[in-house]
Amino acid sequence: MPSELSDPAAAPEGQAGSPACVMSFNANDPSGAGGLAADIAAMASTGAHTLPVVTGAYSRDTTEIFDHFALDEDAVAEQARSALEDVTVSAIKVGFVGTPENISTVAEIASDYAELPLIAFMPGLSWWEDDRIDSYLDAFRELLLPQTTVLVGNHSTLWRWLLPDWMGEKPPSARDIAKAAAESGVAYTLVTGMPMLGHYLDNVLASPQAVLYSEKFEHFDANFSGTGDTLSAALAALLASGNDLQTATAEALSYLDHCLDAGFAPGMGHLVPDRLFWAQASADDNEPATDTDSRPASADHFELPPHATKQ
Repeated sequence: MPSELSDPAAAPEGQAGSPACVMSFNANDPSGAGGLAADIAAMASTGAHTLPVVTGAYSRDTTEIFDHFALDEDAVAEQARSALEDVTVSAIKVGFVGTPENISTVAEIASDYAELPLIAFMPGLSWWEDDRIDSYLDAFRELLLPQTTVLVGNHSTLWRWLLPDWMGEKPPSARDIAKAAAESGVAYTLVTGMPMLGHYLDNVLASPQAVLYSEKFEHFDANFSGTGDTLSAALAALLASGNDLQTATAEALSYLDHCLDAGFAPGMGHLVPDRLFWAQASADDNEPATDTDSRPASADHFELPPHATKQ
């Protein structure tokens, strides 16, 4: 592997100043709410160039997912390998890839680039058949979690998956979920949508040892589609650009907050985050597009360990 792959800030000779490149494995979403459409827009908005690998396609509108049609693993591998032989990649993002076979393919490719941070997003799968959910989650846990640097997911989704036998009187904390993820090799977990007293939701970056960063959002009285893909794509882009984990998490959450604040309804269903909110600002708006007040004054550096493989 080229040595510059281990340094996200390094650019190939003659390409200084070029955006970092992130390979995203995800499904096409014809509604534009999530999937590769979300990845491309969010990564571009946060300073990275996306290498989108289509793993399948949803049949869906802005309200619900009706079905998913997966590409076979050879088609996924051919897309990724062709781009990787040509382009220097600084991070990998994994969204919904459709089948255990595609999970295995993505894991094999990722293991060849073990020095890169791998950001994995686990969406809610309640729209799918139970047996397919179980086989998908089992494969993801066995093959991809050991290589995952940061796992991103909604609190309830990660709770049901990683702590199905939870017997505590209170819901599991972010650290509880991070501990469960760490048993499969995950270094850090970003847990979103944790209910708080009042009209707020907490979003917490945790390791098994500590809470590393948290930021609360005011709860929107609306349903959104595509928030998880937006957040995980922004996080992957910011890490690929050389930001440390705490700064990248703070920036990604701030970006998502702005996207939700500017959310819109392209159809008759849920709202969609406006990932290009900054391009819609009026000419006389003198306020900066990014809320820098939410950034930590001095961010400690959290080392991103190379992901390992159990294959």
